[in-house]
Amino acid sequence: MRNYSILFVLSLVLFGACGPFSKLEKSTNWEELYNGANKYYQEGEYNKAIILYEKVLPVIKGSEKAEMAEYNYANCHFKTKRYIESAGYFNTFYKTYNRSTLAEEALFMHAYSLYLDAPDYNLDQQSSKEAVSAIQQFVGRFPASASYERAMDMLKDLESRFEEKAYSEADMYYRLKEGLFPGDFYRACIINFQNFAKDFPESKRNEELAYRLVEVGYAYAKNSAFDKKEERLNDALKFATNFYRKYPASGYLGEVKKFEEQTKEESLAHSKLKKEIADKKAADEAVVTTNSN
Repeated sequence: MRNYSILFVLSLVLFGACGPFSKLEKSTNWEELYNGANKYYQEGEYNKAIILYEKVLPVIKGSEKAEMAEYNYANCHFKTKRYIESAGYFNTFYKTYNRSTLAEEALFMHAYSLYLDAPDYNLDQQSSKEAVSAIQQFVGRFPASASYERAMDMLKDLESRFEEKAYSEADMYYRLKEGLFPGDFYRACIINFQNFAKDFPESKRNEELAYRLVEVGYAYAKNSAFDKKEERLNDALKFATNFYRKYPASGYLGEVKKFEEQTKEESLAHSKLKKEIADKKAADEAVVTTNSN
């Protein structure tokens, strides 16, 4: 019984090796290959179509048949979820046939392929930036396109990933500020919070980060070296003032007020100590002068 099973499997393998596609793949007749590639493409057999298009495209390059074949070849890669490859082939198609009736669709598919390949927000966003550039190129080139709204939705989605990425990085520094070297993370928090507000001025996260900026600004100033303390205390007070101006009805007002008062107390104490040091220095210099005379 086992021998019959082995023979059956072998017969299937041999049959496949001698099947229509295998015969067609070995053909040297470019018209036969071209028609076969189109047939498999229409039937949704994209992997087989890719193999045949790769054999025939170098032969028909520059002919009237090449345009549709190259578009189909790019789309085969898209259909099989090889998005990086499809993005490249659609882009090449657009550059080669920019006056084609398929040029608009090819440029959109170039952007769409990159969009689908873009990673989640917590991963490196370089490919997402490439997708944004491609989408911006498409909407700039074809502002009246039926795909314009889809492209804009894709753009908004990618920008939301950038925002989430920036927020997660800022939050990471905030959580690390209790570590062994808080000064470095206080400074990183301040830089990241301010950059976030500049890069995403409409974000709902800005109020929260503006509050955290006041908190971190106070802590950074309080723990600073003497010669840098005054400047950083003044910065912390500016953070509080800016918060009041931007968010006059915020639920964080009570906490901001508390940090502002603590900053003012720290500033007064620092000014008092600074005066005492200056007075002592002046007194010491006077004693030296008197002894010299």
